[in-house]
Amino acid sequence: MLNVLAVFFGGGIGAVTRYLTGLMIMLKFHCNLPVATFLVNVTGSFIIGFLYILFIDRPEINPALKFLLTVGFCGGLTTFSTFSLEMFEMLKNAEFLQAFSYGFLSVIICVISVWIGVNCAKLCI
Repeated sequence: MLNVLAVFFGGGIGAVTRYLTGLMIMLKFHCNLPVATFLVNVTGSFIIGFLYILFIDRPEINPALKFLLTVGFCGGLTTFSTFSLEMFEMLKNAEFLQAFSYGFLSVIICVISVWIGVNCAKLCI
């Protein structure tokens, strides 16, 4: 039950962080690109890569904390459904180059962000 509560609270914090990031990006940059979704997905990928190594090297860390940060926070922060809707909108509007670029770069850069997070954690631990 503690793990479920940890996911619940972590997810809420991650979702609110994503929402506020979207608001800040919209106020600061008035562009038609899904910058906020891209930013939270790349950031969440880095964080989960970092945590992956941290939790492997420190098995004594409470499992509820692990769930709060990974499944909860990172799961609430990052968003595949919004990414998919944005891709759909671009394709519907015949913005094929933009859709391809966004999809390709999102996947590649997020995987690279996990790798960077993993390697940063290895340097810190």
